[in-house]
Amino acid sequence: MKYRLLNYLACPYCKDKGFPLKLVVIEIAKYESRKIPQNVQIPLCDLYCSYKNGFVKELTEKGIEIPCNECIKIEVKTGVLYCNNCSRWYPIIDEIPRLLPDSYRKKSEDLEFLSMYKDKVPEEIKMNGKPYNLLSK
Repeated sequence: MKYRLLNYLACPYCKDKGFPLKLVVIEIAKYESRKIPQNVQIPLCDLYCSYKNGFVKELTEKGIEIPCNECIKIEVKTGVLYCNNCSRWYPIIDEIPRLLPDSYRKKSEDLEFLSMYKDKVPEEIKMNGKPYNLLSK
């Protein structure tokens, strides 16, 4: 998953109240040959820079440079997206965010993911995350 995707994603349950989603990076993949085309305006994200974990406007007002040339070379291979508003979490597997409705999620797969990465996933997700957490076994 590209970091800049979080500029567009919100929790499907909370809509605008679930923006931005919190990103927990477990594993990344680097693509050193990627470059931003010359005709593209920087910063690439207009609202939220997940690479710097902040709103673009606030970062630029503080004089913090948005490192788009660095960000474009990195993909989140494995991770978690988390909504602070409703406590729902969504796994990122093989660079693909799995933002599925609760009814389409498989409890066994979600619990397997949490168990596999329990040392890298925050407690709030492991113990209180929806729709499943390690206490819902």
